[in-house]
Amino acid sequence: MGMSVIIAAARPDEAEQILKLQYLAFQSEAELYSDWNLEPLTQSLESLQAELAEHRALVARLGDEVVGSVRGWVDEAGVGQIDRLAVHPRMQRHGLGRRLLTALEAQLTEDGASAGFELFTGHRSGSLRLYRRLGYRETEVREVSRRMSIVTLAKPGETSLAA
Repeated sequence: MGMSVIIAAARPDEAEQILKLQYLAFQSEAELYSDWNLEPLTQSLESLQAELAEHRALVARLGDEVVGSVRGWVDEAGVGQIDRLAVHPRMQRHGLGRRLLTALEAQLTEDGASAGFELFTGHRSGSLRLYRRLGYRETEVREVSRRMSIVTLAKPGETSLAA
């Protein structure tokens, strides 16, 4: 009998698992850009613990193992900022990233994200396809090095669509 993946709020005692997952999940991004200094790869445990205390954080659990995570918060303008979507490589391409992202959008909407959502990724990231399928559109591309540009994507909020 197989186990189901459960999406739930991250617990403080899962910080180390989340950090290890983040490191593993962002290896492919580092390879794309030949840049092993990407923030998800260099973040300290203390920094991650502070983020978990300040922001919404969701994990995907398969039994006791954290196999996915995402973090976010609502900024002063009412925009849900989404950060660090990470899925274990063996669990990728099974809809887990989509489940995490839509669950976080729902929570951020409850928190007051009335002006939509925003996130960013590298210009070569495979995640761009997912974000576009979920209604995110490119709003800015900023070159950060010869090898890498950061793409900012935004998605209107439900109230924005009704207005």
